[in-house]
Amino acid sequence: MKKLRILLLVQESLVPPADLAGLPESAIEACRTEYNVLSTLTNLGHDVSVLGIGDQIGELRRALRDTRPDIVFNLLEEFSGIVTYDHYVVAYLELMRQPYTGCNPRGLMISRDKVLTKQVLAYHRIQTPHFHLFPWKARYREPRRPQFPLIVKSATEDASLGISQASIVHDPAHLRERVQFIHEQAQSDAIAEQYIEGRELYIGVLGNDRLKTFPVWELDFGTLSDLQAGIATRKVKWDPDYQRRHGIRTGVALELPAGLEARLAALAKRIYRALHMSGYGRMDLRLRPDGSVHVLEANANPNLTYGEDFAESADLAGVDYDGLISRIVSLGLSYQPEWRLFES
Repeated sequence: MKKLRILLLVQESLVPPADLAGLPESAIEACRTEYNVLSTLTNLGHDVSVLGIGDQIGELRRALRDTRPDIVFNLLEEFSGIVTYDHYVVAYLELMRQPYTGCNPRGLMISRDKVLTKQVLAYHRIQTPHFHLFPWKARYREPRRPQFPLIVKSATEDASLGISQASIVHDPAHLRERVQFIHEQAQSDAIAEQYIEGRELYIGVLGNDRLKTFPVWELDFGTLSDLQAGIATRKVKWDPDYQRRHGIRTGVALELPAGLEARLAALAKRIYRALHMSGYGRMDLRLRPDGSVHVLEANANPNLTYGEDFAESADLAGVDYDGLISRIVSLGLSYQPEWRLFES
């Protein structure tokens, strides 16, 4: 790949330092992804500028004018503190006719909205847990004939925000209590979905039109009890001390039933296309003991940290970290939004 001018777009609190030496572990963990991507792009010979953005879209316009990047490498996960606003920033890049990496605005908007995701998947006859929606700031309405157990979470927030062992409820009283907790803590709609017991599997997808899937990955709950191993709580996913203490790890899924890996790869591509995703994504699935598969979530622009699930599964598929970042850049350059179609 030729040398490119790249604008690395990150949250204003996550602008990476030039060197991680001497930083406390908490500070390193906070910006590890941004540092990994910045150092990799720089080592690949690209001319990289970094913009940390909070709630001022004008800063992005000025940076585009001043740096004139060939492409924006998008690592935003929110805008103005709101997770579902990141797709507006990407839409702004399209309005500016600026190439960018990762998912397009439509795919981001649909996949960030758990309810809309489920509705689209249901239309395409892709199996996903049944759910009840509890709108924020609306009067609580008891669902008709709920099938317990249910798992209660925010309808929009990601990264397991608000998910703990208390998220699994077994009766109407605890359902109402947990819904109110999500309303208060996440300040968003709450969703209570059918709890699916089974193995937690992840599968990465890379591409725009022609799609490549990575080996199926699995979350191993280590020494947690059967009850605790039911869900991927925030501690399970993001607390390194907790992970080390309980032997929690992720790795390639072993001893899958014959033919299942090919079926999961095809399913992941169906989900990706149904949700209009592009660039790269990760599908979160549950494999039940009876062999049925339920889609839990579709994650556009998943975590790109070196050594984490997406990068590790890519590496097992023969795409090392340098190659992964380069492929993501190439996909951004080749993506065909509407403005490019009118120019051709």
